[in-house]
Amino acid sequence: MSTLTHYIIVFLISMVPLIELRGAIPYAVGFIEAGVPLKLWLCYIVAILGNMIPVPIIFFFARKVLEWGADKPIIGGFFTFCLEKGHKGGEKLKAKAGRGLFVALLLFVGIPLPGTGAWTGTLAASLLDMDFKSSVTAILLGVVLAGIIMGVASAGLFGAIGAVI
Repeated sequence: MSTLTHYIIVFLISMVPLIELRGAIPYAVGFIEAGVPLKLWLCYIVAILGNMIPVPIIFFFARKVLEWGADKPIIGGFFTFCLEKGHKGGEKLKAKAGRGLFVALLLFVGIPLPGTGAWTGTLAASLLDMDFKSSVTAILLGVVLAGIIMGVASAGLFGAIGAVI
C-alpha cells in the first residue's frame, strides 16, 4: 500500500461515526511503528479534517431528518427515540453547564469515550439550538483535544508512565 493510501484511510476512518478520530489516530500510529513512512503530525491533521467534514451536514440536516422520520411507520420509533434521547440529554447538559455550555460541549467531544465524538456532539448542539459558529468551534477544539489524548495514548506514554510508577 502506498503512503498516500494510508493517509486516505486515516481520513476515511475519521469520518466514520463512533470510530472517528479515536480510531484513525491509533491506526496511523500502528503503521508508523510498523515502519510505514507516515508523518504523525500530518496524520493528525488529516484525521481532524476527516472528523470535521460531516459536522456541518449533521448540524443542519440530522435534526430535520429525525423530525421528518419520527412519524414514519418503520423508522418512526427509532427516530422518535433519538429525538427524545437527544432532547433529554441536551436539557440535562444545559442545566448542569449553565453558561458553560461551550466548555461542556468541548469536553464532551474531547474526552475520548464511546459515543462522545464529533457526530454525537454535533447532534446534541443541533438539538440544543446552539448557534453554528460556537458549536463548530467547541467541536473542533474537542476533536483537537481527543486527537492529542489518542496520540499520546497510542504512542504508549500512558504505558510508560505506568511502568515508572
